Amino acid sequence: MADAAISEKPGKLVIRNIGLLLSGDIDRPILDADTIVARDGLIVAVGKEADCDTAEPDVLIDARKTCVSPGLIDSHVHPVFGDWTPRQGQIGWIDSTMHGGVTTMISAGEVHLPGRPKDIVGLKALAITAQRAFDNFRPGGVKVLAGAPVIEKGMTEQDFKDLAEAGVKLLGEVGLGSVKAGEEAQRMVAWARKYGIQSTIHTGGPSIPGSGLIDKDVVLEADADIIGHINGGHTALPEAHVCELCEKSTRGIEIVHNGNEKVAIAAAQAAIQLKCPHRVILGTDGPAGSGVQPLGILRMIALLSSLGGLPAELVFCFATGNTARMRGLNCGLVEAGRAADFVFMDRAQHSAGKDLLSSVQLGDIPGVGMVVIDGIVRCGRSRNTPPATEVPVVQTAH
Repeated sequence: MADAAISEKPGKLVIRNIGLLLSGDIDRPILDADTIVARDGLIVAVGKEADCDTAEPDVLIDARKTCVSPGLIDSHVHPVFGDWTPRQGQIGWIDSTMHGGVTTMISAGEVHLPGRPKDIVGLKALAITAQRAFDNFRPGGVKVLAGAPVIEKGMTEQDFKDLAEAGVKLLGEVGLGSVKAGEEAQRMVAWARKYGIQSTIHTGGPSIPGSGLIDKDVVLEADADIIGHINGGHTALPEAHVCELCEKSTRGIEIVHNGNEKVAIAAAQAAIQLKCPHRVILGTDGPAGSGVQPLGILRMIALLSSLGGLPAELVFCFATGNTARMRGLNCGLVEAGRAADFVFMDRAQHSAGKDLLSSVQLGDIPGVGMVVIDGIVRCGRSRNTPPATEVPVVQTAH
């Protein structure tokens, strides 16, 4: 099931008996609804069962009063080719992450490719190849948005135009290559933005060889669309500088698993205090030297909720609707017209929390009972999370 081809026809999907429906919308995190209807991979109705057309589904899922959330989005990954990472010599990490509820991943650069080309022709070729490869291949059904070139000195506006015309929509982390000065980065970020390419900047101390310190002044001057791993990847800027970035920039505030946890909490709390929680998005920044984290997004949700004192339903929006809106994705929200990407969760067995949300706010990650991508069931009970107290059941499959 996890290796289902992306060409499968999902048909009509009905999900009924939902106990808690998380919307992904930070302005209304919980929906008063118990039924979702999707057709051909897109949501067509959300509401009470009596008000929805649930007749003759191809697949009927009884949620058994568990929680349904939009599929989680990992805003910061470093894929290479296929479901393999040379950084850790591991195969199957994307499929494993799907078992952690992630249905979409966004590349911050294919930087771990052995012998990664750094000449302009080569870096453009790698980006286009990665974009094409993951457009054609979805490990475990996960949608991997890849092809994120790391910019290097000597690139011209024409290079960004060429990349955009070839289908590239992302830049890898600014600062991982030879472009590290704020003024030079700002010029290239502006060229990328002109041609519809979204940018992310490395924030904090060096990570891989060739990277370096990117301080708050460079981040502000470069003005990339996303302040990448604002809590460091791995080493964070001083907490006061991070809070200053949250205040002085209007760009995305990306918090990652492979960063400083104390600063992660400070950044999230700063966004709440500044009344801009819609700017916060979550990533893992893996695979990396610290390993592969199939449950990294769930762990970040539990961390920010339990130690950061943020409502769990709000933090789930950081990993779903916030990212979808900032990245221009047709997923991450439970509403008509959006992709039928869902993760079914319940509190982990024997958690001290009385329900899913309270268990997360106590610091426990939930148990994943099922993952649906584009209206197709991709896995049942997760092989990686703790067992959920209750799991959904597929009742009909023609």
